Amino acid sequence: MFKSLFRSSIIIPTLRLSGVIGQGGMLRSGMTLNAMNKLIDKLFSDKKSPAVAIIINSPGGSPTQSSLIAAKIIAKSKEKKKKVIAFVEDVAASGGYWLACAADEIYIDQNSIIGSIGVISPGFGFVELIKKFGIERRVYTSGKSKSFLDPFKKAKKEDINRLKDIQEQIHENFIDFVKIRRKNRLKKNKNKEIFSGLFWVGQKAIDLGLADGLGYANEILEKKFGKKAKIKIIEQKKSFIQRKLSSSLSHSLINTDELINKLEEKALWSRYGL
Repeated sequence: MFKSLFRSSIIIPTLRLSGVIGQGGMLRSGMTLNAMNKLIDKLFSDKKSPAVAIIINSPGGSPTQSSLIAAKIIAKSKEKKKKVIAFVEDVAASGGYWLACAADEIYIDQNSIIGSIGVISPGFGFVELIKKFGIERRVYTSGKSKSFLDPFKKAKKEDINRLKDIQEQIHENFIDFVKIRRKNRLKKNKNKEIFSGLFWVGQKAIDLGLADGLGYANEILEKKFGKKAKIKIIEQKKSFIQRKLSSSLSHSLINTDELINKLEEKALWSRYGL
């Protein structure tokens, strides 16, 4: 009796995977394997923990970085023989869902947005803009296809076809990964719909086999491991430069690259009404 009264907490190391996946800017390191590598190692470092958890809130981003981060989580899970449980907040779409599939089980909120298993390559065209200002574009290349989808020139049909071919290859890789990870949980007669690039909310995503149930982290972990289960967040510390820049952001100008990063990030989130 006394043993059970004074039993220590069951610690579940938990890592947040939030934001757009890929290289960041001056003010954020970005969600890349390089940035997450040590955190993932730390996530699996507690020998006593019965499992680990990841909390995902991402509209996607780089397919390569999504694949690399997911592969690292899966490899550590096998090495340490620990189950990975994913919890989705607002959204796990596109690359965000790729990350969720690194887990053995996926739990979502009734309002979580799930899916978007596809590939998108957004861009801009400035052909008319430079004409308006009388700017002449000069590009010198060695190699017929070196100047590929130049935003200051009219898009070539062969360039578009080449891009679509690349997208199809990445899409197939994404589909294969989801099938391997979700196995017989996916509704086979709904494959065409599931892999179309569409996304769903809450229970509908569960019905399609994209997630395993409704519930938030504390609730599910207590059900699985008892009332003594406690979440321990594994955090990434900001660098000195990031802290200084973040604190003075409202009093300073954002450089062009950072502004473009912010606009692209906002565009990704806005696809899901966020």
